[in-house]
Amino acid sequence: QVQLVESGGGLVQPGGSLRLSCAASGSIFSILAMGWYRQAPGKQRDLVALITSGGSTNYADSVKGRFTISRDNAKNTVFLQMNSLKPEDTAVYYCTSEQPGTGTIPGYWGQGTQVTVSS
Repeated sequence: QVQLVESGGGLVQPGGSLRLSCAASGSIFSILAMGWYRQAPGKQRDLVALITSGGSTNYADSVKGRFTISRDNAKNTVFLQMNSLKPEDTAVYYCTSEQPGTGTIPGYWGQGTQVTVSS
């Protein structure tokens, strides 16, 4: 089982930046794909960004050029750097890991961290 703990959310003004972190338990982090999803009130949970074990990345069109996903395998942590934030980025952001042994993502989920973009 993989346990995920997000941090770094908060209130930021439009145009500002935030960096989310997701710390994972276990010794297999380096071989897992990781990702970030978000869910705004009344909406479905949508993919924001993915990163493979090899470091390849994929982004939702709405965040391309503004968000960057990265990982530090030595610290079992994945990051989401969010720049040029917009009010429509307001959501609960969830970290997810690949389901070990299956190659599918999402698998395990963190508890989520709130990001609010407002003046």
